[in-house]
Amino acid sequence: QVQLVESGGGLVQTGGSLRLSCAASGRTFSYYTMGWFRQAPGKERELVAAKSGAEDITYYHDSVKGRFAISRDNDKNTVSLFLEMNNLKPEDTAVYFCSARPSTVIVHSPNLYTYWGRGTQVTVSS
Repeated sequence: QVQLVESGGGLVQTGGSLRLSCAASGRTFSYYTMGWFRQAPGKERELVAAKSGAEDITYYHDSVKGRFAISRDNDKNTVSLFLEMNNLKPEDTAVYFCSARPSTVIVHSPNLYTYWGRGTQVTVSS
């Protein structure tokens, strides 16, 4: 059974930090591209950061470059994905989702990601 389980969201003040974690199991995710999406109320789901599997390629949305860092620990049966978020801003407020697609190519469309977690809320107060 495939499972992606996020944790680490919460309420933080502007300028604060949070670290999101995602535990992925049920597939050989070490060869998958894995990413973090976010969705704010009334907005489309957008790719925040992603990291390919075998090729170690990383993507960041322009709005988070220099503030967020994505990392992953690959294991045969379980992959852990992390998102270190620093200097948080109110516009970072959203539900953050962990996702995975069976490809080494990073794409931005959420429709091309196969597996999803349930999401974790991040709220940044001004």
